[in-house]
Amino acid sequence: MRIVHITPHLPPDQAANALLPYHLGEWAVARGDSVHYIAHPPAAARPMSLPGPVKWIPRRRSDWLQRWLRLGSIANARRILREARPVIDRADIVHVHSNGLLSELGAALAVRHRKPFVITLYGTEIWHYRPKRFGPDLFTRAYRAAGAVTFYSDRLLLRARELGLGRPQCHVIYPSVAPAFAFHDERSQLNERQALGLPHRHLLVNVKRLHPLAGQRFLIEAMGDVVREHPDIRLVICGTGALLAELQSVARSAGVERHITFAGLVDNTTVARYTAAADLFVLPSLLEALPTVAVEALACGTPVLSSDNPGGLELNDVFGADVEIVPREDWQALANAIRARLRQKRRTLPSTRAIVEARFRADAVAAQYWEVYARAAAGEPE
Repeated sequence: MRIVHITPHLPPDQAANALLPYHLGEWAVARGDSVHYIAHPPAAARPMSLPGPVKWIPRRRSDWLQRWLRLGSIANARRILREARPVIDRADIVHVHSNGLLSELGAALAVRHRKPFVITLYGTEIWHYRPKRFGPDLFTRAYRAAGAVTFYSDRLLLRARELGLGRPQCHVIYPSVAPAFAFHDERSQLNERQALGLPHRHLLVNVKRLHPLAGQRFLIEAMGDVVREHPDIRLVICGTGALLAELQSVARSAGVERHITFAGLVDNTTVARYTAAADLFVLPSLLEALPTVAVEALACGTPVLSSDNPGGLELNDVFGADVEIVPREDWQALANAIRARLRQKRRTLPSTRAIVEARFRADAVAAQYWEVYARAAAGEPE
C-alpha cells in the first residue's frame, strides 16, 4: 500500500500532528508499505530522518497588500496544488492531519483524484471550529468528504457532534506511548532521579510548550504554597515557548525560582527519564484533547494531577484514581492537591499499567489505523 501523509508538521517539531505521522510511517514501513509525506518544513531546526520521502512545501508570508487583496492565499493555494498533485496521484490512500490550507487542499486533491482519504483531528480544529459564512469552507468540505475521521479523544468527538459535525465512520484512536516510557517502581524511580542529578526529596514534572493555554503560571504560583510544607522539592518544566521570560518572572515574584528548573526542549528519551523519576506529573492546562505527555507519565508509573480540561477528565475516566482532577486556573487547588499527594506518595496502580499496555502501545494503536485505512479504502459505511 502506498500511503501519503499530509501534515503541517513533522519532527523535529514537537506537536501531536508531527509525531503521529512520523510513527505511522515507521509502522507502515515495518509491515511492508511505502510512505510519502507532504509537509511544511520544521519551524526552527533542520528536518530529521523520516520513514519516507517528503515533499516540503514552505510557508510563504504575504505583505499587507497581498493579504488585503487575498492574493497571497491564492498564490499559496496554487503552489500547494501544483506541488502536491503528483504525490497524491500515486497514493493508494491519503491521510490528512489537522487543518489549515495545506491539509485542506490535500483533501480536495484526494477527492479530485478519487483517492480514499482519512482525516485525523487533534483538538484545536474542533475546539475552535467556526463554519465560514463567506468564501469556501475547505475544512468542512474535507471533513464531510473523508472516508473516515479519527479523533484523539471521546470528548473531542462529542464536541464535534455538538457542533453539527456528526457523520458516519468516526473513530476515537488514542495516541501511542513509546517503549522508552516504561514502568518504574520506587527503587528504579530513585535510581533514575539520582542519575539525573536530582537529589531532592520531592520531584514534580510538567512537559508542555510554554504557552498561556498550558497553564504553567498557575503551577508556579502554587509552588509558593507547596514549598512551605515541602521545602526539599524541585519542579522541572520541559518545553520552550514565548512565555519563558514571563514564567521566570512569576517564579521570582513567588519566591520559588531556586525550586524550578526550566529544562527547555528535551528529547523524548530525556522526557521519559524525568517522568519516571517524578513523584507527580502536573498538567494545569486550560485545554487538552488527550494529553499524550500525561499518558507517558502514567506508563512510567507516575500519577497525574490535571486540571479539569477535557483531556484530563477523559484520562480520569480511563485511569481512575491515578489521575486526580482540580479546577482550571486555580493555583490554590493545585497547591492543596500537590501537598496532599506528597504526604502519601505512591506509584500507579496495576490496572493503569494494564490499560497502557492494552490501549496505548504502538501495536494496539497501529492496528486501529490499519483497520480504518482498510474500511476507508473499501468505502464501507458505518
